[in-house]
Amino acid sequence: MSKSIYSFTHIPIYLFPLRLCGERIRNMGEDYNKVIIIGSGPAGYTAAIYTSRANLEPLLIEGNQPGGQLMITTEVDNYPGFSKGIQGPQLMAEMKAQSERFGTKFISGEADEVDFSNKSFSITVNKKVYKADSVIIASGASARFLGLESEKKLMGYGVSACATCDGFFYKDKKVLVVGGGDTAMEESIFLTKFASKVKIVHRRDQLRASKFMQEKVFKNEKIDFIWDSVIEEIFGEKETGVTGVKLKNVKTGEISEKKCDGVFIAIGHSPNTKRFENKLEMDEKGYILVNNGTQTSIKGVFAAGDVVDKVYRQAVTAAGSGCIAALDVERYLESL
Repeated sequence: MSKSIYSFTHIPIYLFPLRLCGERIRNMGEDYNKVIIIGSGPAGYTAAIYTSRANLEPLLIEGNQPGGQLMITTEVDNYPGFSKGIQGPQLMAEMKAQSERFGTKFISGEADEVDFSNKSFSITVNKKVYKADSVIIASGASARFLGLESEKKLMGYGVSACATCDGFFYKDKKVLVVGGGDTAMEESIFLTKFASKVKIVHRRDQLRASKFMQEKVFKNEKIDFIWDSVIEEIFGEKETGVTGVKLKNVKTGEISEKKCDGVFIAIGHSPNTKRFENKLEMDEKGYILVNNGTQTSIKGVFAAGDVVDKVYRQAVTAAGSGCIAALDVERYLESL
């Protein structure tokens, strides 16, 4: 008796779910993905851990600074699970290794272009196009800095952009805070819990902060002001930390030096969302607007971490946001 040989072409197409056929056809292209994650800080890596464990095989675009802001942070003492603290770059390396362990794929480089106009989203990296059913944006926010070489050299060694992160290390020490808005006032008040003296350096003779915040600062005996002044140089070495600053009075041109143990830059943050302008709904400062968790204005595109958070900006809150985005993506893909 001869044996019958059956091929795919002999089976009626109606026996296969349409969604399964569609996925198989699309996945024949090597650059098609169920989910693409843009950004590699705590939010991006956490989203990668969750989506990879859900067998969604995420593709993560690392950006120009893999690991985000924590790569320029030294001791991280407030991330749960590390009783003795952990270095920022080491924490990011651990997160990446964990996501890689479950199958996350990585691309070095920046997402140069994004196209959310079709159901199949397109993202261009180094002139190569990658497509996906869903996207998680976790490109973070960048602190604004003064632009000094000495500031860059001493970042993490006495220069900081986060009082909540680093204030603990300045017990009974003298610190300077640069800025005149609400952020600078909040950072200054927080630092008085640790520092013996906080001086606010502001380039004008009046603050931009809200009246409520100004009243709180003016009443605090630990806080003084250096008006009409800018920092021209920060003194110190990595081995010794910050030892002082050179100040210039913008009205008189007078140069002076002030001793201190730390400098906190509090002149604001900018979300890394320029490439998403006119493609997603944002607020006036460029932060992506989300609803129902992490859903953006385009169905299938989600946002997590500091691209949506202009209040807390902590590694642990970013990680939590990345987790939520991953769960939202999983439910979204299941609903298709």
